Amino acid sequence: MNCARQPRQTETTCPYCGVGCGVTATSYDPLPGDDSIPLVSVSGSQDHPANRGRLCVKGASLADTLDHRGRLLTPQINGQNTDWNTATEFVAGQFRQIIEEHGPDAVAFYLSGQLLTEDYYVANKLMKGFIGSANIDTNSRLCMASAVTAHKRAFGADIVPGCYEDLEQTNLLLITGANTAWTHPVLYQRIVAAKKARPDMTVVVIDPRKTATCDIADIHLAITPGSDSFLFNSLLAYLARTDALDEAYISNHTEGFESCLQQAMLSAPSLAATAKQCGVTEARLQQVYRLFADTPRCVSLFSQGINQSSSGVDKANSIINCHLATGKIGKPGATPFSVTGQPNAMGGREVGGLANQLAAHIDFSDADAIQLVADFWQTGNIARREGLKAIDMFSAVHRGDIKAIWIMGTNPAVSMPDNNLIKEALQNCPMVVVSDCIEHTDTGVYANVLLPATGWGEKDGTVTNSERTISRQRQFLTPPEQARHDWQIICDVACRLGFADAFSFGSQAEIFSEHATLSGFRNAASEKYRLFNISGLAGLSQSEYDSLSPRQWPVMTDEAACENNLSDNNKRLLTGGRFVTASQRARLISITPQMPQASVSAEFPFLLNTGRIRDQWHTMTRTAKAPQLLTHTDEPFISLHPDDAATLELGYRSLAVISNRYGHCIVKVDLNDDQQPGQAFMPIHWNRQYAAQASVCSLFPAYSDPLSGQPELKQAAVSIEPFDAAWYGTLICSQEPEQLPCEYWSKIPCEHGYRYMLAGSQQPQDWSRWLEQNMSVNSDRITVSSANGEHFRLASFSDDYPRVVFITAPTPPGINHQWLEQQLATAQKSGQERQMLLAGRPATPEKPKGKILCSCFQVGENCIQEALAQGCTSTEELTGKLKCGSNCGSCLPEIKALVSAYERQPAAISD
Repeated sequence: MNCARQPRQTETTCPYCGVGCGVTATSYDPLPGDDSIPLVSVSGSQDHPANRGRLCVKGASLADTLDHRGRLLTPQINGQNTDWNTATEFVAGQFRQIIEEHGPDAVAFYLSGQLLTEDYYVANKLMKGFIGSANIDTNSRLCMASAVTAHKRAFGADIVPGCYEDLEQTNLLLITGANTAWTHPVLYQRIVAAKKARPDMTVVVIDPRKTATCDIADIHLAITPGSDSFLFNSLLAYLARTDALDEAYISNHTEGFESCLQQAMLSAPSLAATAKQCGVTEARLQQVYRLFADTPRCVSLFSQGINQSSSGVDKANSIINCHLATGKIGKPGATPFSVTGQPNAMGGREVGGLANQLAAHIDFSDADAIQLVADFWQTGNIARREGLKAIDMFSAVHRGDIKAIWIMGTNPAVSMPDNNLIKEALQNCPMVVVSDCIEHTDTGVYANVLLPATGWGEKDGTVTNSERTISRQRQFLTPPEQARHDWQIICDVACRLGFADAFSFGSQAEIFSEHATLSGFRNAASEKYRLFNISGLAGLSQSEYDSLSPRQWPVMTDEAACENNLSDNNKRLLTGGRFVTASQRARLISITPQMPQASVSAEFPFLLNTGRIRDQWHTMTRTAKAPQLLTHTDEPFISLHPDDAATLELGYRSLAVISNRYGHCIVKVDLNDDQQPGQAFMPIHWNRQYAAQASVCSLFPAYSDPLSGQPELKQAAVSIEPFDAAWYGTLICSQEPEQLPCEYWSKIPCEHGYRYMLAGSQQPQDWSRWLEQNMSVNSDRITVSSANGEHFRLASFSDDYPRVVFITAPTPPGINHQWLEQQLATAQKSGQERQMLLAGRPATPEKPKGKILCSCFQVGENCIQEALAQGCTSTEELTGKLKCGSNCGSCLPEIKALVSAYERQPAAISD
């Protein structure tokens, strides 16, 4: 009998950003009697239209995130393990009692763009259709809500009219409010390849920061933060003044142009005025405007820098206005393009997962629309008005108006603005249910009930990416212990609430079929038709659903319903100039530009911006499990211009306190010449599971757009000052400590354990006792300490293997962290070996790799510098020698910067 493991390939979809890359997962089932996780490797799917075989470093590292460390495996009620029957009966009973006593608006669901469409559908159906409240929202509110509202105002529906090929076919690409190189790396690499193939393609990046995306920019407009709508209103005025409008398109396909233009003229009386408002030169502004006017094929790509604003809807509409006024929409290489931040934000919008939507792109706009959904769901208890959007929802929890909230697959205690208020709200809420695959999260701390959900590789369903492509996320792993799919958990609770007839789904395929059927229900070709229609996928058999290939919507049996809106097999929408407004014309929206709510002052003199870093995702619950993804950036940081840092007496990698009236953080300092003076940048990812005080959203007030409800998470006024540290430490350990009582700590998972970087304002009297109180330190140990205790080093062993190495000093100790982490897996028997641990470096000095730039192949800055010194003169030669940049390409901008800096060095003078 052949017991060798046999490979099994599964085509699935990446669970990270909205690009929606196809992933081929190759798994090797365990041998008989082996209860370990199957061996898995991943690669990019060659046939998937989104990525064509490419994966970014996060996607390429998915196999390293599949272990069960930290997994929530058993239902818990008030911290005690229980069974599913007890847990779901308890949840249903608590919700039923609250609804009976206080009404349906006293309960709420808060969902995630990482749920699958089928999960989303049943959650939305339960809350809006049967509980009878629209208090269901999603973390997509923090991501895409402003773009959604702008689309609906302009087009009549939440429509992304373009496709990824437009980014390759355009002659002018405006990237605004998006660091695409890091947030959507595969999409960025497609743009890089297109520009290389067509060097005359022009790329303009509009961003206050000079980011990695600027690596391919022909022009970088470093505008004043939040001034985007001033810029695009001015562009519209310029187009009118220079006779660059498409008068025929405006006349035949739009409405509202005159009032829109009049307002644009008022807000942009001259190029000089706009240049001053936006903080750029008049000549550079005119150069960009002339390019837009003269280039028929133009794409404006925008994301969170536009959306996350107290006037985000107006900003998005100011961009769309310029495209409508020039007819640059619905054509190859010409479209406004909102790119999504989450893997299934689009799918959640399709089912109605936002509080101001009902279902299937049907809103609470009129009684007939509501009755349509009620008839389809066969319910007499449907919600008939909009629910509370995310910020208002948690405010209602804080006030006590909402007494039960079910949070699924997201971490609002980290990601919501003013998150100290969010924590207070959850702390005092009578009933908090959290469904997640991770046991310990900042939000889960406040849960009365924890429900173990499946994770990527175990989940099975569909997701929709930024270009409307529906893809299958397929299961290839068996869920561990008691983990269940979200849709199963929701349906179980729905049945216990008395709605079994409507929630007796036996599979994901049945849910998807109902969702598809609803999209086509009473949706014939008429003035009020809905462009979102996938009724052609209704009634799929299980095998057809299992083998479903990527498809862009609409997908109909009767294509005539939208024949004037489609081209190139649904790649593009709105191609015939017919929109889904009542008049079938696009609406140009009058925009009165506004600056951000936050403004600097003498007390808070710095304007703080937020965003993602290259190798992490959201709140790190998945990506931080892959050690290589923490080698590029391992600690939370604030990026400052060197002149600002010098004024504040802050050096590179020193610690700074960032604070305002809402909260404070302590993070490392990064110096960056590309950061504008007076401004600062912090990433969104760190939380209480990975750092002591680094949750950046604690610094942001709950300002939001009045139309979309999307919070302003791009500008906050803060003060910055040095952290007065009495000591610094490095802790390498095989097990996590119970607690670390110091003001600064950051956890960095490594291959065989964890590394902690520490600092405190007060030195403990007894370091050994301090360690023993917070973690297990074996008696087999060696220590060395200075007389005053300022210098202390300890190594603790079990079976000759180091389990704890702790080194502290009044200044950051010089340690080879990469070498020290590796010693956790190496037996240390001799005294000399053990003494090296206390030194923090090997006896024979070895040059550290330096900051890892290429996470895919772990190529460090020092390795690249050495290769340059040995004669490499280009990124291509470095790639050939070191492999850096040959996989996902995310590191290439930084490598190019090193090459440029090396070329600028003065030549050595020989004797």
